[in-house]
Amino acid sequence: MSETSLQIKTLSQMGSADPWRLGLAHDAPYNMLFWFTRGQGRILLEGRRRGLGPHNAVYIPAGTLFSLDLGAQSLGQAVIIPVGTQLRLPDMPRHLRVRDVLVQSELSGIIEAAHREQSQSRPLAHDALEAHVALISVWLRGQIALEEHVPNTRTAGERLSKRFTQMIPKHYTTGASMAFYAAELGVTPTHLIRAVKAATGKTAADLATERVVHAARSLLENTSYPARNVAEHLGFGSAAYFTRFMQQHTGRSPSQLRKIASGKPAKATPPFTPRAIAQNA
Repeated sequence: MSETSLQIKTLSQMGSADPWRLGLAHDAPYNMLFWFTRGQGRILLEGRRRGLGPHNAVYIPAGTLFSLDLGAQSLGQAVIIPVGTQLRLPDMPRHLRVRDVLVQSELSGIIEAAHREQSQSRPLAHDALEAHVALISVWLRGQIALEEHVPNTRTAGERLSKRFTQMIPKHYTTGASMAFYAAELGVTPTHLIRAVKAATGKTAADLATERVVHAARSLLENTSYPARNVAEHLGFGSAAYFTRFMQQHTGRSPSQLRKIASGKPAKATPPFTPRAIAQNA
């Protein structure tokens, strides 16, 4: 089952075995709802870093930069919803701390029922899965409408950090500098760096770099695109520079990363085109 299909996954299936898959700042080409049922963690979303705990629901629209740092005891599920479905979904990310036990049980029950339909080969199973995910959408929108889930007011620095993280998915393949981002946002590089650091605990350059590293690892480990094509797609001037970059940020060369992942099933790789490679990054 590909990630372009409607599906339910556990946190482990989402990448807990490879922490970089969730831990590096990145965006996905599909919508996601995370439902955390046990453990603690941290999430970077909309340019802010916040704590996670049991019975937190996090909705992340496609193309939204985020990262998750999860504790060893963290449990939960992710509902993956492709772009273009008929479901009514929120337009922006939301992080909900659900305190009502009945409301917690309601969402857990719907997700469990959806997962059963996904795992059993019964007639009209996909139709049933779609119906359950539609109920999840109703649950989510109903919770967002409650006064208790109105987001806190952001500081000016947090608003700037949010705008910066919204730019990264659009420009990370261009090699854009902090001066470029700052100019686009109408501030000085120093002010941008200070604001992002205060809001996220990471520097602006770190977040942009993480997005590149995540894309590079995804392409190297999940596809058979030549490293030189991956380097070109990500805005590197040469394959040699790309190799040095990956060694600096992962401790391994592109070929070593591929070798480590060689025992894992690889996705089918379409012919190299800018659009095809972007969809896999």
